[in-house]
Amino acid sequence: MKFHICETELGWIGVLVSPAGLRATTLPRRSREDALGEVLALGARVETPETELNGLAERLRRYARGEAVAFHDALDLHGVSPFQQAVSEAARDIPSGQTCSYGELAARAGRPGAARAVGQVMARNPWPIVVPCHRVVASGGGLGGYGGGLEMKRRLLRLERSPAAPPVPTAP
Repeated sequence: MKFHICETELGWIGVLVSPAGLRATTLPRRSREDALGEVLALGARVETPETELNGLAERLRRYARGEAVAFHDALDLHGVSPFQQAVSEAARDIPSGQTCSYGELAARAGRPGAARAVGQVMARNPWPIVVPCHRVVASGGGLGGYGGGLEMKRRLLRLERSPAAPPVPTAP
């Protein structure tokens, strides 16, 4: 599996690609070494130049600067169940700057009432930022959880918010 590590204003992001598509992304890390360690642990073996990523590294950098970008990259769905795929695709449809509750996302994925299962899928999301699990929040308006920590979730949501958007919750 190939990988690339790109520096963004949010931190260093690792990208793993296979012939089938994007296998994984990492959350922003403090150092290149941290991102590299994570992608190597995920099975990455060969570093690939940015030019082989169809603009993904540049779009990640633009995203980190607060620019509106689209992530329509093909995902490598090896080992992903049909439910996980449906939840991930539904999450990709949440517009930038907006949020959706776990229950709403379950309904959008065709499984009303499966909010907890959706939470588990989002907790294991192999494509953070590209599949915007940070946009999925608790039904009561709280942030819910986030693998990168609630401060990172707040930071990503603030980055996407327009000045007219409702404020990002500050309490967990």
